[in-house]
Amino acid sequence: MKRFLVLTLVLLLSISSLVGCAVGNDKDSQPSAQADKIVVGATAKPHAEILEVVKPLLAEQGVNLEIKEFTDYALLNPALKDKQIDANFFQHIPYLDDYNAKNNADLKWVVKVHNEPMGVYSKQIDDIGKTADGFTVGIPNDATNGGRALLVLESAGLIKLKQGVGVLATDRDIVENPQNLDIKMMDAPMLARALEDLDLCVINSNYALEANLNPVKDSIFMEPKDSPFANVLVVRAGDENKESVQKLIKALQSPEVKKFLEDNYPDSCVPSF
Repeated sequence: MKRFLVLTLVLLLSISSLVGCAVGNDKDSQPSAQADKIVVGATAKPHAEILEVVKPLLAEQGVNLEIKEFTDYALLNPALKDKQIDANFFQHIPYLDDYNAKNNADLKWVVKVHNEPMGVYSKQIDDIGKTADGFTVGIPNDATNGGRALLVLESAGLIKLKQGVGVLATDRDIVENPQNLDIKMMDAPMLARALEDLDLCVINSNYALEANLNPVKDSIFMEPKDSPFANVLVVRAGDENKESVQKLIKALQSPEVKKFLEDNYPDSCVPSF
């Protein structure tokens, strides 16, 4: 009887040990699954849509991509700097450089994805050559996109800027304004709505798309498609070589992303790879 009890106790202990190992192994698998999650902040069009394209590609590689949409792109770099997200996708390199310089930040771009030519839009005229004296013109109020918009107006022959001022130009750098254009600076997301009140607006393509404006068909003047303002994926310094980031980089330069851009945004979102 004693021998039976001893054998029974040994058997129960063995089963308990095996169950404990199985539970332990299951717990051990959880952190690795969490380690392969990446949270990316983005504006809606086309950035979040592009991320939706790569989401299943990453899932096949064991990476869980969570997409957080932001309506105001000014909040995306602070969110990344403060570790609310792991990466962001919305900006070009001059905008990133300006943010880093002004905010003591060290955010890094890791891959170029596409160009979004900036366009001039109007509900008053259908040709940039019909711009009249005293027209009001809305442009973005952030440093680099405001300067970029002024360069677009210069390319259109409406103004002339100080030589060499580049993307950091402001309205104070206008040296010739033959039509006395009244430049109004405002938050970039508001510009499409401001078309009801202003004569012209220079609008980032992502906000034009969100307002159901077709950059190719609806703009009356467009920045050259080969502009240097490629939109990039950005991470915190030191995260560039994380496995999830490297897999995301490759997915963003995949044939699937290129096809999505060519099928859905021909000429308005040009692949940079």
